[in-house]
Amino acid sequence: MLVLKSLMQAHGIEQSAIAAVARVSQPTISQLVNHAVWPKRRTAEIRQSISDYLTGRGIDAVAAFEVVRAAETTRTDVSQQANEEGDDNMLLAKQVLLPATKKHFGLFRDPFADDALQSADDVFTTPDIRYVREALLQTAKHGGFVAIIGESGSGKSTLRRDLIDRINSERAPVVVIEPHIIAMEDNDKKGKTLKAASIAEAIINTLAPLEGIKQSQEARYRQLHRVLKDSSNAGYSHVLIIEEAHSLPLPTLKHLKRFYELENGFKKLLSIVLIGQPELADKLSERSMEVREVVQRCEVVNLPPLGMHLEAFLKFKFERLGKPLADVLDASAIDAIKARLSHDLGGKRGVISLLYPLAISNLTIAAMNLSEKLGVPVVNADVIKGL
Repeated sequence: MLVLKSLMQAHGIEQSAIAAVARVSQPTISQLVNHAVWPKRRTAEIRQSISDYLTGRGIDAVAAFEVVRAAETTRTDVSQQANEEGDDNMLLAKQVLLPATKKHFGLFRDPFADDALQSADDVFTTPDIRYVREALLQTAKHGGFVAIIGESGSGKSTLRRDLIDRINSERAPVVVIEPHIIAMEDNDKKGKTLKAASIAEAIINTLAPLEGIKQSQEARYRQLHRVLKDSSNAGYSHVLIIEEAHSLPLPTLKHLKRFYELENGFKKLLSIVLIGQPELADKLSERSMEVREVVQRCEVVNLPPLGMHLEAFLKFKFERLGKPLADVLDASAIDAIKARLSHDLGGKRGVISLLYPLAISNLTIAAMNLSEKLGVPVVNADVIKGL
């Protein structure tokens, strides 16, 4: 990896900030800082943009690009390296299925749109996704502490919505608590951090909305414990869900252990679900001494790319609308999508895969729009290559 990664951590710089400065995707920056792999295009321009940004913050830009040997990580998914990397020419911006394209393919709705998800039956599953779904439901019902980690567009938010839908449809006695995370950052210099006090307020407001929040810290946390116990005695379990958890500051991550340890006799009062991008895995690393007690209690689950499930994913999406996949894409197009969203680094570093639902959806929609424009009846490999 590059010295740049250590400098970013030391100065509280997120990968998203570097990506914005360099005008590339976040996976591209992840590839750069973690494995010293530069994008194939605009290399000199990207390096200069990052250098100017670092210099403006008083950081030695020359030292930032020195390569050091990366320490090994300990994560549950051996394909995590692939999840963290990418090439800026492999991803497309958000795509919209045009009306003319819908008419061309005989579709009345966008199979990839958010409103296509109406129930749990609309959620595509693989063995990995089924495990995560059940882990989330069991955590919500019976207790636990789990972190779901995946790249942007890997389906994390869909799994959160699916969990809440299943709780509601099963009429399970589970109260879902979701603190507001708008503009949340991991330090107070960049924005508003989510602190333990705010989490406590979210719990009290959810369970006892008519109660005023106690002013003193001691009284507030006694109030928190009481409302949780009252709700537990009434037969309810509680799950705290924090999205964008990669933006949680380390002190708040550390305090989550104390929330998790709240009890009513033998029963844990609060389950915790963290949902975040790969930076969360760095914060929950066993090498991080500051949060080691949290790491010991938290199960970390990574969402892998779809890989061999690409065709099944596309078939599922179109058949939910009554459209056979073969009427939209031929076999060569599926192979071309897989090739476009994969990148062989060579040697022991293997293949980077960006076969996540959002990337697949955007590429497929763009190809469908281009097919309509060209008058091609079915998307084929040549259309994919023409994007």
